[in-house]
Amino acid sequence: MSYQVLARKWRPRTFHELAGQAHVVRALTNALDQQRLHHAFLFTGTRGVGKTTIARIFAKSLNCETGVSSTPCGQCSACQEIDAGRFVDLIEVDAASRTKVEDTRELLENVQYAPSRGRFKVYLIDEVHMLSTHSFNALLKTLEEPPPHVKFLLATTDPQKLPVTILSRCLQFSLKRLPAALIAQYLHQVLEAEGVPHEASAVQNIARAGDGSMRDALSLLDQAIACGGGRVESVAVSEMLGSIDRRRVVALLEALAAGDAPAVLRQVAELDQLSPDYAAVLAELLALLQRVALAQVLPDTAAEDDRIDPDDVLRLAGRLMPEDVQLFYQIALLGRRDLPLTPDPRGGFEMVLLRMLCFRPATSEVVASASAAPRMATLPAPVVPAPTVATVPHPMPAPPASIPAQPASEWGALIERLGLTGVAKQVALHCALVEREGDRFQLMLEPSHAQMLGDSVKARIKTALEQHLESPVTLTFQTGTVTATTPARQQAEQQAERQQAAARNIIQDPHIQEMQELFDARVATIHPLDETDE
Repeated sequence: MSYQVLARKWRPRTFHELAGQAHVVRALTNALDQQRLHHAFLFTGTRGVGKTTIARIFAKSLNCETGVSSTPCGQCSACQEIDAGRFVDLIEVDAASRTKVEDTRELLENVQYAPSRGRFKVYLIDEVHMLSTHSFNALLKTLEEPPPHVKFLLATTDPQKLPVTILSRCLQFSLKRLPAALIAQYLHQVLEAEGVPHEASAVQNIARAGDGSMRDALSLLDQAIACGGGRVESVAVSEMLGSIDRRRVVALLEALAAGDAPAVLRQVAELDQLSPDYAAVLAELLALLQRVALAQVLPDTAAEDDRIDPDDVLRLAGRLMPEDVQLFYQIALLGRRDLPLTPDPRGGFEMVLLRMLCFRPATSEVVASASAAPRMATLPAPVVPAPTVATVPHPMPAPPASIPAQPASEWGALIERLGLTGVAKQVALHCALVEREGDRFQLMLEPSHAQMLGDSVKARIKTALEQHLESPVTLTFQTGTVTATTPARQQAEQQAERQQAAARNIIQDPHIQEMQELFDARVATIHPLDETDE
């Protein structure tokens, strides 16, 4: 007997065997059991999500010899013939190969005649959007006034191309892309039933590569079994899919976090020896950056993705500033889009990484001064009367920063000397130093940042304190209303004061007043000038 591919062998034959699409199954089951049957059904969705499979099960439910119901017996001649694809009253048409109006008219010539074997004559038209305009017009008349013994089951991957006159005469069911976890679960069941040894990580890689399509995933599983010599193993699957070890992407992001260009290029050279798909590498990098960004906001989510070591995610979340993560994500996203335009994939990939290194935002300390000079845009020449213009800069030297003798400033200055970054620094900045006795620190954290306080963040702050003080420390955290001023709040207050001072300087500047009178201008924006901008 010839081998039957898994995608055909494991095609569901009843609604209960379907994986996913519960919303569609529920609606069709109720319609069949309550005998509320429309004459035309339209199933839409991407490839391999079950459109024609559901249509065939529905046709079987309509023509089962035991009666119309959502649970066809599967044993009668009608059920068996539909499963085998030879039931005379189930007319399956591939619209992609029969687009002409003559084909449609020929198809509909026998609509008025009663079914030969079954209860209903069922027309299953796949990829119906491929029909021509004249073919749709020929079909429309039958859809408007169909005989009682005829049912139309239409399937398409592109419902936008269907005329509204066709859409309005059908019950439309939108099938969703299947989640990778659901596909992996189904593949596990198939492998167990087939008696094929397999590794869980390999099955998960295949499920993700299926990209929401169960049929594609089953086809890849067939290929993986062949590549692995009757086994499904991670190494063979990775080679087959051209995927790379996630640890390489982690190492690449660590080099980017450190700003180490030679290490980044070394990682690219090692990757190039594996002849990877660089678009897939960028996709892996995007997935890792997304997990890091989530961990910076909600550290408990680091363990939600079993593809990435939670310790790696938390470590990167602490090393990278949130703005760096967002910038890297945007650069990688645009780079993946533009990669096909580059003359050399490796060169294009390297340029994406070099952009991440070159365009990282520079960090600057908040200057504790409210009298810093403003930075303003250059005044353009007026073109029409009464223009809206910005102002001409008159930079003045800012006084040196000073730290007032208060607990928030002392704690804030200590934080800057600890060298903390990422989530740990943000947590520390939003804490108030409630009490310090020798090497014992007691901190009060603002409730709005309580979700960021995980065990790893506590450990990083404690370790940084011990390294700075060169002695063990006892560090305790409390969450509640912070009555004292936190360093973050103090920075915000100082920034507001500097903004107000800059605004006063602008309003009182005689040159600005003269320009406002001369050009009937107004001040558009005012930015205080930081020390780093001088």
